[in-house]
Amino acid sequence: MVDESMEQFPLILHHQSCSTSSSGDDASREPLKRTGNVWSAVAHIITGVIGAGVLSLAWSVAQLGWIGGPLCILFFAATTMVSSNLLSDCYRYPHPEHGAIRSSSYMEAVKLYLGKKKKNVCGVLAYASLFGSTTAYVITSATSVK
Repeated sequence: MVDESMEQFPLILHHQSCSTSSSGDDASREPLKRTGNVWSAVAHIITGVIGAGVLSLAWSVAQLGWIGGPLCILFFAATTMVSSNLLSDCYRYPHPEHGAIRSSSYMEAVKLYLGKKKKNVCGVLAYASLFGSTTAYVITSATSVK
């Protein structure tokens, strides 16, 4: 049995950027019901953090020692907390004419706050980081298989 109310919402909504939108925020449309809670957010964070990092954590702490290892873990935890808070603060952009504009992606938030040129620079850096991480995973998995 299919829920009737879910059929009226498409899976992918047509998204208008803030530069072409005359109404600004999507407040005029009916908001999507968000079903996440604190426990689902914690579960996603734990699976994301534990996914790849747990395999190399013991080795890296052993290399850094009893003092350097825990200090680095605390440093990276603080860095993650600060960057998460900055990203969550960029979720809504206070526009003087259109009210609050919601940024649905990181690149959209960079464009709103810093402009199109810095968005392009940030995009290049983000894709370079993704390429580097992918290359490291391929090399590490090939070495492990060998």
